[in-house]
Amino acid sequence: MNVQFKKGVLEICVLVLASREDRYGYELAVMISEKFEVAVGSVYPLLNRLTQEGLFSTYLQESKEGPPRKYYRLTEPGWHYMRGLIDEWNVFTEAVNEIIEEGLRP
Repeated sequence: MNVQFKKGVLEICVLVLASREDRYGYELAVMISEKFEVAVGSVYPLLNRLTQEGLFSTYLQESKEGPPRKYYRLTEPGWHYMRGLIDEWNVFTEAVNEIIEEGLRP
């Protein structure tokens, strides 16, 4: 998949996956990688930025598999931001799909 496509959708994917339940960074990277390839290292800077912007809160939780994990919880402003991104995404993808369909008509 095109690198620019991935960069554009990574933020919305992280927000949506964390909206169902609290997640840790590696878990998010693995979940996204099940759909399209993404480097684990690209998820952490995004999580840090979104946390600094107040869209996530964090907490540590013990893990049986190693050191404590940092979990990310979507905040109320994070929910509103995510809903806005989803609305924008739907308008955008609908417009792009229309252009593609028009361009492919004989």
